[in-house]
Amino acid sequence: MTMTSIAKAPEPAVPAARRGGTRRGGTRRPSRFRPGAGQQLKGGPFAYIALAVVGIGSLLPLYWTLVAASHTQDEVLATTPPFLPGGQLLHNLDQAWNQAHLGKAIVNSFVVAGCITAATLFFCTLAGYAFAKMRFRGRGALMTGVIATLTIPPQLSVVPLFMMMSDIGWGGRLESVIFPTLVSAFGVFFMRQYLSEALPYELVEAAKIDGANNFRIVRSVVLPVARPAMMVLGMLTFVQAWNDFFWPYLALNQQNPTLQVALGRLTASYTPDQSIVMAGALISTLPLLVVFVIFGKRIVGGIMSGAVKG
Repeated sequence: MTMTSIAKAPEPAVPAARRGGTRRGGTRRPSRFRPGAGQQLKGGPFAYIALAVVGIGSLLPLYWTLVAASHTQDEVLATTPPFLPGGQLLHNLDQAWNQAHLGKAIVNSFVVAGCITAATLFFCTLAGYAFAKMRFRGRGALMTGVIATLTIPPQLSVVPLFMMMSDIGWGGRLESVIFPTLVSAFGVFFMRQYLSEALPYELVEAAKIDGANNFRIVRSVVLPVARPAMMVLGMLTFVQAWNDFFWPYLALNQQNPTLQVALGRLTASYTPDQSIVMAGALISTLPLLVVFVIFGKRIVGGIMSGAVKG
């Protein structure tokens, strides 16, 4: 049989948009993805109005706390309450500080919130890495059990937990507040979800090929990648531990209270002075504001750096 040349089939016509965006006249069609497409978009008037309303609404409770703490109780409870700060702020702060003995309470709150935050970041990061990148039997069932604990109301565990702390001998001590909250199910789930997306398997495998063990991988690979999520989780955990009232109120006594428990003294009387109560609430809020001002920019910067993938 004689071999004959086979004519090539004509290639299908490709639209101009797929050939690089050229038009019939030979000019190139402008691309939708212009240089600078990843830059921030400018908001319109409606966006600025909405942001202003949300910002004012968020600051209004704090402003009212400042106004109420700087007036007398008669002025606060008047038919027309004041809308501007008064001149009784320092006096009311001094009264709240002395009546509730807030000095020791603030130190205890910093100890409790600091220990809980540090332990939560450590244990939740380790557990999140294990659930996200390590293969072991029963991993799915264990993760399901961790998530299931989020559906259990914490009030159900108060009685057995109180009995356990009493049997150990930690009744009225800060250890009874710190140790039951060293790790949180939300923190484990949060770190697991973050590391599942942010930490590639290739990076872990490369560290294993170099001879690194699990602890070296966590220290040199996992922690730098998990830093943005750890900063967010740390801020959330610190705020929650600082504002916690229910369990510290049951576990501690008035001789060794946290700040929120100590503030209960200001409302213990039959007719509490609302201006002094607001002054105590202002004192309890100021440390959180200072922490956020100091670390807020780093947290936002860490979130943005963790969101950018090159």
